[in-house]
Amino acid sequence: MASNCAVTGSGLIVSFGEMLIDFVPTVSGVSLAEAPGFLKAPGGAPANVAIAVARLGGKAAFVGKLGDDEFGHMLAGILKENGVSGDGINFDQGARTALAFVTLRADGEREFMFYRNPSADMLLRPDELNLELIKSATSRAIDDGTMTRQAKVFHYGSISLIVEPCRSAHLKAMEVAKDAGALLSYDPNLRLPLWPSPEEAREQILSIWDKAEVIKVSDVELEFLTGSNKIDDESALSLWHPNLKLLLVTLGEHGCRYYTKAFKGSVEAFHVNTVDTTGAGDSYIGALLCKIVDDQSVLEDEARLREVLKFANACGAITTTKKGAIPALPTEADVLSLIKGA
Repeated sequence: MASNCAVTGSGLIVSFGEMLIDFVPTVSGVSLAEAPGFLKAPGGAPANVAIAVARLGGKAAFVGKLGDDEFGHMLAGILKENGVSGDGINFDQGARTALAFVTLRADGEREFMFYRNPSADMLLRPDELNLELIKSATSRAIDDGTMTRQAKVFHYGSISLIVEPCRSAHLKAMEVAKDAGALLSYDPNLRLPLWPSPEEAREQILSIWDKAEVIKVSDVELEFLTGSNKIDDESALSLWHPNLKLLLVTLGEHGCRYYTKAFKGSVEAFHVNTVDTTGAGDSYIGALLCKIVDDQSVLEDEARLREVLKFANACGAITTTKKGAIPALPTEADVLSLIKGA
């Protein structure tokens, strides 16, 4: 194990939201229109987080809706192969699994084109939720001889807030998880092309802001949500709210910054040969969650939190070294070897 790095927990981490298929050009550095062909890659941030957790040896479940089609069953199969519980998956007979065409242009920016009108994930209804699964995230206590700690995390994004009925299902799932004592973890995962307008995106993303206890935003999301082009402590802390235990700002190759009630600081990135940044943030948050799921006291101990964030940064870095999110998600051994070699 890494020096005093927290152990991967055995508590269940339930990830809620969308899973879709990304179509990535066979040639990089071109626009979608110029791409000669596309490869299909499973995607969707909440699903990536669930697989990131399982790949690191944690216990994960995914809650969402897929089309009752070839792609939907393929995605459910990928979750299963990766050790993620599919007990929270519904299949929609009338709507297709969502598709996204994603390219990394020559200027390094990602370009998205989505096929969702409506896709199955948008049609998840509150009455279709597996509430027992969401509640079970907190029903196992782990007794380590010193104290009994509850295992519990419910993680989500903001894409599930865009339209009804999925928005109501999201709010219901969050409420049930909260009532059952789960730690609420939020990664807005801004995808502007999916929202009716930037104003609507900002308003809806912030509409559930004060419920989350752990929030991760990227530097770009920080700028978007605050309306400021400054990436600094003042800007980050303008997003602070009293229920928050940890606010994280990821800065790509510059590592991350962390804020808690008692302390703040930054952790440097690991330098690797970056091929594709897709899924790096999902890998990072998955790593953090599986290190704190059984022991939230990590969030109040700066030295231990820094170790966990170093581990999360290493996970994020490794994920950028291969194309596609899921194939690039690391195991614990991959991460420890990068940390050791750094």
